[in-house]
Parts: sequence; structure tokens; C-alpha cells
Amino acid sequence: MRPGELAEVLGEPPVPEGTWEREAVYVSAAALRRGLPADELAGRVRALAGVASVEVRGKGFLRIVVETPGELVEPAPVRAPFEPGWPDRPRTWDNPGFVVRYAHARACAVRRWAGELGVPETGFRPGLLDDPHHRRVLRVLAELPGRLVSREPGWEGYLVRLALAYHDAHERAPAVPVGDEEPGPVHTARVRLADAVRGVLPGPDRL
Repeated sequence: MRPGELAEVLGEPPVPEGTWEREAVYVSAAALRRGLPADELAGRVRALAGVASVEVRGKGFLRIVVETPGELVEPAPVRAPFEPGWPDRPRTWDNPGFVVRYAHARACAVRRWAGELGVPETGFRPGLLDDPHHRRVLRVLAELPGRLVSREPGWEGYLVRLALAYHDAHERAPAVPVGDEEPGPVHTARVRLADAVRGVLPGPDRL
């Protein structure tokens, strides 16, 4: 279930909630804002393929669990419409500009390495993005639709959070085969996620 489909039914992007380590949860107050019966809107959401459960809470808030959060990288998220004025140096982890640009460059490198190592470009299986580190990246990416329509999107903090989550995933759950490991579907899925991050973060292809 892609977030765009969910937003179309709700009339606005839902808001991701929690860590997504065990389940991918969105919340929405669309019923209240649109003056619709919450149970009726919940029924429309339940009818979407890929929705695991929908609960009505409080005065009309919906809690929505999706089955396969990795589907949100198809189609690839768009570039954040913001170019931070961070300095290029120092190139240390204390400089948010370095953190973001280095994450972009790493994601670009993954695409190059994947081609050299024979990682298949086709056969993307979003369910394979189930490693905790990649789930954290997906959780941050899930905020993008809401931020794109927000009056106060907070792009600087968002870009840094996405970059840091991606650095962890890149280092602890590599997207390309390591050592004698054969390329397979899990690498295809992780490379697709790297492509999504590359598309959102600003920065050069190489540092």
C-alpha cells in the first residue's frame, strides 16, 4: 500500500507514528478535519490493499497499520524542496552539511557498486526491507508527504535525521554483497531504498 493511495482516501497525507521497528503505523485526523464519520472513513481505508488494520480512537482519530512499509519507495520519493546553506567544511559529524551531503554521496556510491557487483535492478520485493535499520529509514521517509504540504516543514532537521538513519543502515546492513556473498533480492531491495534516499537528500554524487 503506497502512501499516495492512503492520502487519496483520507484527503491528506497521514502522519507516521512510532519507530516502525515492529509495525508501520500512521495516524490521521482527516475525519475530524473533513467532518466525516470516523467509522465510514475507516471502512474506506480498510478496503485498501496492504492495510493490516484500522482503529478509530478518541474523537475520530484513525490508527492505521500497513503491511509492507517498503512499498513507499515506489514510486521514488521526490527531492526535498530545500537547499540548506550549510558550509562544506569541516567534513566532520559535527557539521550537518557534511552529514547530509555524505549520505547523498554514499547512496550514489551504492548505485555504482550495485552495477559493478551484479545486483539485479528488477525484482524489487518491498517486504525484504525488514531490517531494523532500514525500517528506521522508511519511517523517516514516510514523513516526506506531510512535510511537503506543511506550512512549517522543518527541512533542516528532517534532512539530518534522514541522513543519520541512512548512515546507520549503510554501515550495519549493507545494500551490496560483502565478501563472498552472492547478490540477491535483499540487495535489490536495499539498493532501491538507497535510490530513494539519494533522490530526497541534496548533495554531490561524490565527496
